[in-house]
Amino acid sequence: QVQLVESGGGLVQPGGSLRLSCVASRSIFSINYMGWYRQAPGKQRELVAAVSKGGSTNYADSVKGRFTISRDNAKNTVYLQMISLKPEDTAVYYCNAKTWSALEGRYLEVWGQGTLVTVSS
Repeated sequence: QVQLVESGGGLVQPGGSLRLSCVASRSIFSINYMGWYRQAPGKQRELVAAVSKGGSTNYADSVKGRFTISRDNAKNTVYLQMISLKPEDTAVYYCNAKTWSALEGRYLEVWGQGTLVTVSS
């Protein structure tokens, strides 16, 4: 079972930038989807961005044009570059890995522990 460790969160002013990193305990080459989710206080966890094994990406409408997800298989790391941050981006950001299990006929999911991003002046 892969383990995921996020870093890079912190306090940033509106309009600022942050880069989150998610380091996996083993190779991510075979992981079908790597993604970033976030959960703001009192709200449900939501998908922010995801990147497939083949490099395809998708983003929540609220972050399109501001956030960029990328994966570096050689470093077992997924990044989330965030620019033009807004107060509404404040949340705990979680890294997620989905791997298809032919044996179980479903995706197996693993979550990181989360990293807090606070956008405030």
